[in-house]
Amino acid sequence: MRWTCRHCCQKCYESSCCQSSEDEVEILGPFPAQTPPWLLASRSSDKDGDSVHTASEVPLTPRTNSPDRRCSSSDTSKSTYSLTRRISSLESRRPSSPLIDIKPIEFGVLSAKKEPIQPSVLRRTYTPDDYFRKFEPHLYSLDSNSDDVDFLTDAEILSKYQLGMLHFSTQYDLLHNHLTVRVIEARDLPPPISHDGARQDMAHSNPYVKICLLPDQKNSKQTGVKRKTQKPVFEERYTFEIPFLEAQRRTLLLTVLDFDKFSRHCVIGKVSVPLCEVDLVKGGHWWKALIPSTQNEVELGELLLSLNYLPSAGRLNVDVIRAKQLLQTDVSQGSDPFVKIQLVHGLKLVKTKKTSFLRGTIDPFYNESFSFKVPQEELENASLVFTVFGHNMKSSNDFIGRIVIGQYSSGPSESNHWRRMLNAHRTAVEQWHSLRSRAECDRVSPASLEVT
Repeated sequence: MRWTCRHCCQKCYESSCCQSSEDEVEILGPFPAQTPPWLLASRSSDKDGDSVHTASEVPLTPRTNSPDRRCSSSDTSKSTYSLTRRISSLESRRPSSPLIDIKPIEFGVLSAKKEPIQPSVLRRTYTPDDYFRKFEPHLYSLDSNSDDVDFLTDAEILSKYQLGMLHFSTQYDLLHNHLTVRVIEARDLPPPISHDGARQDMAHSNPYVKICLLPDQKNSKQTGVKRKTQKPVFEERYTFEIPFLEAQRRTLLLTVLDFDKFSRHCVIGKVSVPLCEVDLVKGGHWWKALIPSTQNEVELGELLLSLNYLPSAGRLNVDVIRAKQLLQTDVSQGSDPFVKIQLVHGLKLVKTKKTSFLRGTIDPFYNESFSFKVPQEELENASLVFTVFGHNMKSSNDFIGRIVIGQYSSGPSESNHWRRMLNAHRTAVEQWHSLRSRAECDRVSPASLEVT
């Protein structure tokens, strides 16, 4: 763009408004053009209010020889002012840049007093009751199962508990893969204790030993009963079919019990030996002092039963397969056990059947089947009472244990077996059951009170 003729301040590209002369001032350059120095001096003079400009302050065009072009100083000031306004109007017409609203960014220096903020963690507040609930009292008790027994010698244990000592041996046969446990003898056993007052002889014990490999307590062995002695001699051997590596993970548990026909058996003491601490192949003999046992109740044994119901025929079939580790009822011969099965409808005894008895054993095999007629509409009110007795020809049979299966089951295991039979649909269902005492069954099952 070209500016020409500073007197009229007209934009002219071809100098058509005025003839070109020496007074012309031509400013070429990109828009907006740089303000000439004489305009800057003119603006500063306007602010100061000076009306007269000298030739040194504002550069004028060079003198011309034509007298018609001469102007007074006042005309020059007015022309300069008008040119300034013109240039201001041109600058106002420049395209404006888009406005961006940028908020100022605050920068601060972390002082020593400020701390970094961490996410808060919700923590539960514990009350004193919650704190003491975490304690396990048995870890702080001074019973025989506490760890301090492991640091006592046999003489110290014998002096502390005075339960006697047990002599036994172990040896593993690598050729046949079985462990042999020999129960030799016991000595200095304490006098018998009667828990229910029914014991007659309070001077002598009838001891016997029960052997098992923990944690398996089901597959246990049992010696014979030695009558009226505190120094029994057993000399009995028992074998356990078990791999050598598995035997090293087991713990040998020998429990000495006191037999009484007219009272429940009681536990005298026990000895436990981790087999990983002994040389099984070489074998060895030990005298170990008995320590008290927390198991005061003697197990009565287990019974394997099979149940099957045929809806079309209305028949309830029962198979008495076997029993194991039954409570010994005879001092000399072990037991002559048999099982009595009684069907109870509601609270009324309907039918009674029993197996044959097997002489001199506590692990009998029966494999006998029985069938009861029970219509399908009466099945939900039926109960089966299984009672194991020791046969006695001279007096009444000796009670060993009992369970009830059906409407009035004697426990969760019995209820589960009955439920599985109802859902099996003509399929026989087998299950092991732990025998219970007569008092326990009478307390939880009304059907047990209706039988003898």
